[in-house]
Amino acid sequence: MAITDDQRELVARALAEDVGTGDVTGEAIVQGEAEARARIVQKAPGVVFGFELAAEVFLQAGCEDFRALAAEGEWREEIPADVATVAGPARGILVGERVALNLLGHTSGIATLTAKFVEAAREGGAVILDTRKTLPGLRGLEKASVVAGGGENHRIGLYDAILIKENHAALAGGIAAAVARARQARPEMPVEVEVRDAGEVQEALEAGADRLLLDNMKLAGIRSAVAARDAAVRDSGRRATLEASGGISLSTVGGVSETGVDYISVGALTHSAPALDLSLLLDTNRTP
Repeated sequence: MAITDDQRELVARALAEDVGTGDVTGEAIVQGEAEARARIVQKAPGVVFGFELAAEVFLQAGCEDFRALAAEGEWREEIPADVATVAGPARGILVGERVALNLLGHTSGIATLTAKFVEAAREGGAVILDTRKTLPGLRGLEKASVVAGGGENHRIGLYDAILIKENHAALAGGIAAAVARARQARPEMPVEVEVRDAGEVQEALEAGADRLLLDNMKLAGIRSAVAARDAAVRDSGRRATLEASGGISLSTVGGVSETGVDYISVGALTHSAPALDLSLLLDTNRTP
């Protein structure tokens, strides 16, 4: 992951929030000239992602020597394991510690949860997608973490894809009218429509939607939608893709994937992923 200007600003804000007017504990106890080396240790199985961000934290804290020891995006089962080292002013390492671990744990947690969903859905073949349920200001970072875990990104925001939801259809006078308006306004963009039952599935297919978002449907409803889509392909030769969404968990995603849907979107990837357990341990033999 290449660091962006927005992410550098994010790091600067996070450090300013944590440090405030100064690290009173570190300044009181640690000699100003002290140098140190530390290890970042992964303490739970999972996927580590976000080393560039952690490196930027320590760089802004005055420590330039950050080295990743593990490949990003790979599942690591054998723990505990050293995944990175940092060396430099001891005070700087202590200043950067919590911010670096907060960010790295968050991104790695998202990548880890995504990898679990991808594996659980593998047999059915559905692609795991994220949603817009992200923390404000962290969307790009969180969506990159999903990709690191083997998932794919849904739309980034309101500007890069058309998704007609229940309220849009209601305001337009129905699904068909909403699809027609979307086609007229942005003919270059594919049109996705949220549907909740068999009637809306059929209406969206007849309106020529490119993708149907099957919202909170039970397995029987999803299978029915797949059958309706396949029948439409036989009749017209035009194949809409299907995306299941709503309340899908690790215990249910495999069954949903096996219905024949193309995509499964999971808001929990970003809004509920637990942080991966990481610690920073000083090598006290190197600390004056």
